[in-house]
Amino acid sequence: MTTLCVAGGTGQAGREVVRQALDAGHTVSVLSRRVPPPGSAKHHDAAAYFAGDVTTGDGLAAALAGADVVIDCREGRFGKPQKEFADGGERLLGVAHQAGVRRAVALSIINCDKSAHSYYVSKAAKERVYARAELETVVIRATQFHSLVEMIFSAGAKIRLIPVFKGVRFQTISPREAAAALLEAALEPPSPEQHRVRTVGGPEVLAMKDMAASWKAITGARGKVLEVPLPGAMGAYLRAGLNLMPEQRYGTETFVSWLEKRRETL
Repeated sequence: MTTLCVAGGTGQAGREVVRQALDAGHTVSVLSRRVPPPGSAKHHDAAAYFAGDVTTGDGLAAALAGADVVIDCREGRFGKPQKEFADGGERLLGVAHQAGVRRAVALSIINCDKSAHSYYVSKAAKERVYARAELETVVIRATQFHSLVEMIFSAGAKIRLIPVFKGVRFQTISPREAAAALLEAALEPPSPEQHRVRTVGGPEVLAMKDMAASWKAITGARGKVLEVPLPGAMGAYLRAGLNLMPEQRYGTETFVSWLEKRRETL
């Protein structure tokens, strides 16, 4: 069995990586800014939790001690965490290398290097850090999660206007399957290629308006589906189809099947 350290192991994808790794019998340590309380949805009893901060280096050595592989699921969506996202990745890799960790795997976003959106720019900057690391690295670029689109619909439904972006399609993937891809990369045999990037996508490409219709039917939500333009860098990225890669259909859990499994919590 392998000893894994999951950085950002209390987030959406990180929790799934932790759960799947524990189910497979691996030893897991979790690095997060705050240790979640036992009994909470973010806490797995069989994992060891460490409070740490990649922006300062505090707690990293303790979390990484004895790990064979580190899986980096950190998000850094806003503010200071986003601004220091790449630097934090470099600090994490540096401590991992000193600790004898043999491989680092990072979650990223499809074609993040082709977007001017600040969150995607931070992801691309961290990818460049991984590409020059002293230890072996694998970057897993995923298409957008099902939960992102569901969140947009849910937010709009509060005011009875469900937005769909003009000219936009999605190839969403479940967080569970993105986590599986990260774990596969962590456990694969050593490679002669020091740094690798691969993309995993959802099982189908759908117009956003069709996804909204499915979401309404399954959740019973009320509200008018309203087609709106999405300006700025994110709109340009989505309209150009840079969030799609039909030839890389890794996932099998569709948006509809994911919604049906979560029907009672939506």
